[in-house]
Amino acid sequence: MNLRDFLGGHPLAVFLRLAVICILVGVLLSFVGITPRNFFRVLDDFARHIYDLGFGAVEWLFDYLVLGAMLVVPIWLLIRLLRARPKDDA
Repeated sequence: MNLRDFLGGHPLAVFLRLAVICILVGVLLSFVGITPRNFFRVLDDFARHIYDLGFGAVEWLFDYLVLGAMLVVPIWLLIRLLRARPKDDA
């Protein structure tokens, strides 16, 4: 395997394409307020936000689970107890 096959073209052309793409992505990131100085802080904040959203969803799900269980479990238990009565074989 030669260098051109590995890079996907002439090294200078690949370098220029990557440079243009890097500049465009850099402008886009700068537009949303991400700079080289705060890049890792933004990534950390983003990861924490996703983590918090995940546990917020779990908390929301648990709240509704408990609320529903307050009604469903007693009814289920009552039905199970009524069905478990011994039947008369007379």
